Amino acid sequence: MATLRDIGLAAGINIFTAFIFFVIFAFLRLQPFNDRVYFSKWYLRGLRSSPASSGGFAGRFVNLDVRSYLKFLHWMPEALKMPERELIDHAGLDSVVYLRIYLLGLKIFAPIAILAWAVLVPVHWTNNTLELAKHLQNVTSSDIDKLSISNIPQHSLRFWAHIVMAYAFTIWTCYMLMKEYETVANMRLQFVASEARRPDQFTVLVRNVPPDPDESVSELVEHFFLVNHPDHYLTHQVVCNANKLADLVSKKKKLQNWLDYYQLKYSRNNSQIRPMTKLGCLGLCGQKVDAIEHFIAEVDKISKEIAIERENVVNDEKSIMPASFVSFKTRWAAAVCAQTTQTRNPTKWLTEWAAEPRDVYWPNLAIPYVSLTVRRLLMNVAFFFLTFFFIIPIAFVQSLATVEGIEKVAPFLKVFIEHKFVKSVIQGLLAGIALKLFLIFLPSILMTMSKFEGFTSISSLERRSASRYYIFNFVNVFLANVIAGAAFEQLSSFLNQSPNQIPKTVGMAIPMKATFFITYIMIDGWAGVAGEILMLKPLIIFHLKNAFLVKTEKDREEAMDPGSIGFNTGEPQIQLYFLLGLVYAPVTPMLLPYILVFFGLAYIVYRHQIINVYNQEYESAAAFWPDVHGRVISALIISQLLLMGLLATKRAALAAPFLIALPVITIGFHRFCKGRYEPAFIRYPLEEAMMKDTLERAREPNLNLKGYLQDAYIHPVFKGGDDDDDSDVVGKLEDEVIIVPTKRQSRRNTPAPSRVSGESSPSLPVINGKEV
Repeated sequence: MATLRDIGLAAGINIFTAFIFFVIFAFLRLQPFNDRVYFSKWYLRGLRSSPASSGGFAGRFVNLDVRSYLKFLHWMPEALKMPERELIDHAGLDSVVYLRIYLLGLKIFAPIAILAWAVLVPVHWTNNTLELAKHLQNVTSSDIDKLSISNIPQHSLRFWAHIVMAYAFTIWTCYMLMKEYETVANMRLQFVASEARRPDQFTVLVRNVPPDPDESVSELVEHFFLVNHPDHYLTHQVVCNANKLADLVSKKKKLQNWLDYYQLKYSRNNSQIRPMTKLGCLGLCGQKVDAIEHFIAEVDKISKEIAIERENVVNDEKSIMPASFVSFKTRWAAAVCAQTTQTRNPTKWLTEWAAEPRDVYWPNLAIPYVSLTVRRLLMNVAFFFLTFFFIIPIAFVQSLATVEGIEKVAPFLKVFIEHKFVKSVIQGLLAGIALKLFLIFLPSILMTMSKFEGFTSISSLERRSASRYYIFNFVNVFLANVIAGAAFEQLSSFLNQSPNQIPKTVGMAIPMKATFFITYIMIDGWAGVAGEILMLKPLIIFHLKNAFLVKTEKDREEAMDPGSIGFNTGEPQIQLYFLLGLVYAPVTPMLLPYILVFFGLAYIVYRHQIINVYNQEYESAAAFWPDVHGRVISALIISQLLLMGLLATKRAALAAPFLIALPVITIGFHRFCKGRYEPAFIRYPLEEAMMKDTLERAREPNLNLKGYLQDAYIHPVFKGGDDDDDSDVVGKLEDEVIIVPTKRQSRRNTPAPSRVSGESSPSLPVINGKEV
């Protein structure tokens, strides 16, 4: 059981580690040769150039200005200077609202921490329950336990303080959530109204286009929208299955990188010895050949395969999927189409807002719509087994990551472990580090599962992955450690309990695991966040590419890997701290200051990264906020239920029933916010769309919108490539959209003019002047 000494040692180690990380970062960011790593966002936007060198050759690589090293923490106040409005223009609304999650944590937990320490800590500390239990029942406890609810005896009237605080915490949390929801909703509407013209404002994604024997998908889409949206339809772009082509292009890029590497190596080799490579596994075995000639031949070979596959994609009807990006003349028309049902059969002609072009996840557009339900069912089952079977190894590892567990497995280490310093390190750090290492590969697994489910945008993939990561953290990081962290044998009894007994069991175990979560917060939330600013992986990759692959300034720009905020991993981590804070606020208030340090430190670090480094892949206008709000609400309800279970174990029969109203009030509050604010994140108000269209027509009456939208949703492998025939392929795809001869017999029923004849067909009631 960790003591205050153990926690103090762990805090000292983590603070020292974070400080060392900041010192290393301050040194690295000042060096000219690292400038593109630590200020990559400014380079990508064309607002920064390589720093002027002074001091000759050494000055190009090392900063010789001694005064700059004296201000090694100057980046912290600099990160806070940029106003929020300017930050939105600089980094986008998604990044700014993501930062507001950290601010929300500070706004919620700072007053709660003050209130809990002012009221609950004295209530806990002034009891002697644990002292009596230590003498009479030989119960071990630490000073930390004396600050928790464990120090209050059963049937005590002091539990009324916890009831009152639970209501105060709930009311304050709900108030802050409502104010933040309102603020973010207004920011989203203002951002959408003021942002520049984007293709996704005029475009919808149409899926499950029904097959027709007389018309191709392209002809059928044009025919349908000319009939049902005759005054607003502008153009469309069919979706093609170019996954194989994209794989070939990616493979060619890798081969080209190897070719560039060997050509650079040869050009820098004064002895003029041509580089050689082996054809076997990883170039370690097999026949030895001339590397440059080999990779030139490989690049030529795959270029021919790409040309053949490109023609197949364009000319083969089987590569055209029953889906299309359809663009309209106005935002208003796109909003109407995206937010309405198109036919009496709700499973056909399904429409949704198109993601912005850089947000589209192209491989999943080739997945047949009818298979999505099966895929998602399979992934739900797989995630269930992943989550609950993961409990066993995590619980086992956690049981070993203690002094008692190590002595049980390796008795010969007992003399070494019992040393005060070693024992403090194990109790204060080992369990948290073990859990952190155990979860390294989880985000990649969850993202792969989300991709298999068929989501068509990167933002929706990240939101889905984040949702599952949160559930996994709740079950395995929170519940598994509370129940099974202290003793591996307790796990089976927990899983066999009835649902109504689980809150009691968990509630009883929560105070005992406070020290573990404190150490985990320090490792993951203090040292982990400080380590994020070092950007070690991008730093190493950039210098490797710069040394072996870069030939031009364009190559050097492509070598930069600034990354993004990583919503799928960062947001679930934040939500875990919301859960821990809300659960432990009335139980062990000592945990709250550690959470406040995390939120404050993370806000500064990630604000700096968003300003200088991260290059966001997409802009969803804070579409993720309803998920953030919902998860904080779920954490609040979980904390209320667990407090009820804990009070039930304390025989607080008079006080506990007064908590029953809290979950009801919280759920009602959530339903109110869902109805009041969530529509702003799901639907686009027609009033806003019409206003923006009117302003645009007044400002740009001669705007060629069709030319602007024509190539917006062409598959990336058909544009911006290195091959000469890329433009020809794009032209073919465009021609397929522009000229569509109509073959269907039902064309006689279409009142809209044909693009070929320019004439209207009569409606059914009248043919040749006669009624039918």
